[in-house]
Amino acid sequence: MTPTRRHLTRDDLAPLARAATGRALTGVTRLRGGSKKGVYRLALDDDTTVVAYVWSPDEDYWDAGPSDPRDPFSAGTGPDVFTAAHDRLVAAGVRTPRLLYADTATDSVVVEDLRGGTLEEALDRDPAAGRAALQRLAAELATLHAQEGPAFGKVRLVDGGGTSSSPSAARRVTEGALRHIEQAAVRDDRIAAVREELEASVRRLAAAVRPRQRHTLIHGELGPDHVLLDDRGRPALIDVDGLMYFDAEWEHVFLRIRFQERYDALRAPAGTLDEDRMRLYRLAMHMSLVAGPLRLIEGDFPNPGWMREIAEHNLVRVLELVRR
Repeated sequence: MTPTRRHLTRDDLAPLARAATGRALTGVTRLRGGSKKGVYRLALDDDTTVVAYVWSPDEDYWDAGPSDPRDPFSAGTGPDVFTAAHDRLVAAGVRTPRLLYADTATDSVVVEDLRGGTLEEALDRDPAAGRAALQRLAAELATLHAQEGPAFGKVRLVDGGGTSSSPSAARRVTEGALRHIEQAAVRDDRIAAVREELEASVRRLAAAVRPRQRHTLIHGELGPDHVLLDDRGRPALIDVDGLMYFDAEWEHVFLRIRFQERYDALRAPAGTLDEDRMRLYRLAMHMSLVAGPLRLIEGDFPNPGWMREIAEHNLVRVLELVRR
């Protein structure tokens, strides 16, 4: 674990701003971002703003270190992974903040600054406008999920001709679920008490999943906080580092968890999702959202209460699923 986190200053970011835009940096605001990278709004001397993403050990609260790019759920990310994801979305016609500059030497990129707020904020602030944006997001999702790849895995790997380390998406989800049960059981007595039942449930659900050759382009962690609105109210996907070819069911399980009663607007057409996969992925996703947050709060993540709430909510769902 990194004992002291150092966030970047105006002096640190001035060269990046100059290289990306040709302008002088006049101010820096650190934005709420993910747990793996720093997100900074850069104010320029022409009264415009851009956003910088910076990957560094100080910005990675997982303290993950090196990871296997062949694993679609690996923690590894950075300018190369981000750029590949951005370019694939643009090629598909899916809105995402425009990439202005990428620098692998400093592990940073600069993108367009969209100031319309998140979809989550819009849904709370102005339900009518939020619903309109949600309908636009549904159209973007249809476009995204119409894209296919020759194999499953992160976009940079697959589009570069690589193959994933697991033989199938369902196998990778199954392996991850069993690991997450093991990790959570040592951190919470309630999971420890039903560990054998959980492992048996995962194996039973996995056995029902039939092989599939179709690999759909998905975001992977698409909640309403990972959608920004542009000045026309059009949704733009952010935190796209995890973009991958996978099963659409994985996306829809996450969408249902994050959008809750608003998920109906994003629901896939009837008959297009495999219910056996949905059952396996639902339990695996909830288990991931228990194990991950419990691990994260053992470090110095700045908002442990929020992570503990996520873990608790999903732990309750796991217990409900295993007791059915």
